[in-house]
Amino acid sequence: MVNLKYKRVLLKLSGEALMGDDLFGVNSETINKIVKEIQIVTKWGIELAIVIGGGNIFRGVALGAAGMDRATADYMGMLATVMNALALQDAMKHAGIVSRVQSAINIEQIVEPYIRGKAIRYLEEKKVVIFAAGTGNPFFTTDTAAALRAMEMNAEIMIKATKVNGIFSDDPEKNVHAKLYKKITFDEAINKNLKVIDSSAFTLCRDQKLPIAVFNIFKKDALQNILLGKEEGTLVSLN
Repeated sequence: MVNLKYKRVLLKLSGEALMGDDLFGVNSETINKIVKEIQIVTKWGIELAIVIGGGNIFRGVALGAAGMDRATADYMGMLATVMNALALQDAMKHAGIVSRVQSAINIEQIVEPYIRGKAIRYLEEKKVVIFAAGTGNPFFTTDTAAALRAMEMNAEIMIKATKVNGIFSDDPEKNVHAKLYKKITFDEAINKNLKVIDSSAFTLCRDQKLPIAVFNIFKKDALQNILLGKEEGTLVSLN
């Protein structure tokens, strides 16, 4: 029997994480690696919700969106997250993981609309719930959507998957001397203007006392370590 620290979690997965080394789109090898990590923890009986971004698809049309109305561009981004959610659901299906996609914008011929009670029931049934289309409103990032859904689902922690090992004092890909924070408070993260998560999501989680873990989705066993309560990545909390 696995001794889990967290029973219900929300995983924020960026669209960029699905690209692999490609310029945009979904890299099948990369998405299968991510699904293998998810497959392990779902066998433990974890109740897992996922909010997915759309940067990998929207990046491919971003040049055409230059000068576009911000709200229109944001709606295009929401549709990109739906495409990613379907790709993730399909990869999970091939790995034997039962999942459901719920969208904050109504596309009922393709995915279910977001209904909180139904989503909670799916989690209780150990189905993975993938939330698409952000909050359904322009001007809000998928980080903020993840914080919102985590609270609505009564998650015990929000986990942000990145390509680096946690929150650093500077961009570790540009500054080799950047310091990795093992633990940091919400106020410190906001005051230092750390960009790994937007300030609205930080503030929402701080006000609701919801901790955030930031980790490298491609580091072996990293997701498992967080769920087991082991030191991994960066933990953002009240103190």
